[in-house]
Amino acid sequence: MSEFVNGLLRLRRGPWEIVASILIAIGVVMLMQDVALWLYTYSFIVTLVGTVMFIVVSHFPE
Repeated sequence: MSEFVNGLLRLRRGPWEIVASILIAIGVVMLMQDVALWLYTYSFIVTLVGTVMFIVVSHFPE
């Protein structure tokens, strides 16, 4: 866990790609649920932020 946090603080590609992937997955789950309208409303924004974040962090050093 310490290595993961250290990688986040040092702007390394691996940990930030994991965070971006989790955001994308959360956005997709929000899109598929039918319980709360506000989750569905913000699902596209969360997925878009995760996708753009993944593109940006793919240029970080390993």
